[in-house]
Amino acid sequence: MKELRLDIVSPEKQLFQGEVERVTLPGTRGSFSILPHHAPIVSSLGAGTLSYVVKGEEQTLDIQGGFVEMSDNEVSVCVETAI
Repeated sequence: MKELRLDIVSPEKQLFQGEVERVTLPGTRGSFSILPHHAPIVSSLGAGTLSYVVKGEEQTLDIQGGFVEMSDNEVSVCVETAI
């Protein structure tokens, strides 16, 4: 399976950049996952846990909101604050 390119940034710094198998995000209307070949999407994010899988291992990041854009197997996430 082809992997996704994920970039996570906050106003202070870049938090992650790399290839992932899946990313799960806390949307303002509920959690949702993005897999390879997902349709293009732009969505706002609420407070919650963002998770992504790298080489079979899940990583998590607690966020306080932001937005996500997915296009051409590239996921860009901009978060307000991350814990």
